[in-house]
Amino acid sequence: MVSIDEALDIIYRTVKPKNRHIVPIENSIGKIVAREYRASFDLPRFDNSAMDGYAVKLADANRAVNIVDTIYAGDIPTRELRVGEAIKIMTGAPIPKGCEAIVPIEDIKLLTENSILLPPTIKKDAMIRWRGEDIKGGRVFLKTNSRITGYTTALLASQGISHIEVYREPKITIFTTGEELKAHYEKIEAHQLYNSNLPMFYSRAKELGCDVSYISNSADSLDEVKKSIQEALDADLILTSAGVSVGDRDFTIKAFKESGMEILFSQVDIKPGKPTTFGKIGSSLIVNLPGNPLASMVNFEMFVKPIILKLSGSLEFYHQTITTKMREDYKLRGGRYSVILGEWDGDSFMPIKNQKPGMISPLDRADGMVVTTPTINFFSRNQIIKMIPIKVNLGSSSKKMEFMQK
Repeated sequence: MVSIDEALDIIYRTVKPKNRHIVPIENSIGKIVAREYRASFDLPRFDNSAMDGYAVKLADANRAVNIVDTIYAGDIPTRELRVGEAIKIMTGAPIPKGCEAIVPIEDIKLLTENSILLPPTIKKDAMIRWRGEDIKGGRVFLKTNSRITGYTTALLASQGISHIEVYREPKITIFTTGEELKAHYEKIEAHQLYNSNLPMFYSRAKELGCDVSYISNSADSLDEVKKSIQEALDADLILTSAGVSVGDRDFTIKAFKESGMEILFSQVDIKPGKPTTFGKIGSSLIVNLPGNPLASMVNFEMFVKPIILKLSGSLEFYHQTITTKMREDYKLRGGRYSVILGEWDGDSFMPIKNQKPGMISPLDRADGMVVTTPTINFFSRNQIIKMIPIKVNLGSSSKKMEFMQK
């Protein structure tokens, strides 16, 4: 049996990013950039006006000047600005030669159709956007291993990039064992259960950016499990649920061993989910999770999520923690490394009451989890703790936003 840290270190050492491919930027959301990108040109590409206003000379402050031209976005300025003159200019339009500042329309007084009174103070270079002040040509503007968001596509499009090289999304194949389990779209008898783990793993892997498929539930026999393994070996990661304990029909580990699996760890000092196993057959990684839904969910978050992130090319595969506090006093059974699921409101962590390994109802409520050492058996209200986020939504159902003030 290995510790949680030892299990994670084995995962970090073993898992490598997948191959690269090129996709349209519109199809790249959530993917990881496979190489750095340098700007082909400055952004902005030329000095331009940040406001609708007037191009002026500093010497004309508090004076009446004549409007001698108008420049729109997309125009090429042909006239040099001189003292005693103003050129009307629109947002994004190129700055004319001789311009020393832009005065916004709301800061001038219109005297006649062709003359204006400028304000008493004009700041040099005011309201001018300079060439290259946003992105300099030749500079790296997108680093390798960055995750692409909708805002990243704005960067790419600004440089005329239509396709981008990214790491291929991991291919995940999932199957479970257990003849008492039926798919959620089938009819069940009184002695049977719906298989909630399969759609849970499928959906969570999709959330993490994987190409996911699952194969039919495997019957509780050695040959049937081995058959399922052979069907799944084209995957980057094979994920199974159930059949990892020591019952008469727990064939999963034996079937994988006989199919050539190299076991890298087979039990973890964690509650719930001790029988979690990690290994590989050729280039296919394998994680065998316990069948109990809450136990399998905890170990998916703890061990499978980092595997997926590393396969995806992300450098952010280590668990991050949020410093928060306990909402109430909480007693727990010590003696083992334990994972506590809880709800988090942005201010405090509240353990979910009655979270047993076989339960399903706590899964959707869990915003994060706290890992405890064997010596801990009590948390006091307002005690500072570290929470590993699962789903952190910083929106609120009530108005809570506060502005920074002196």
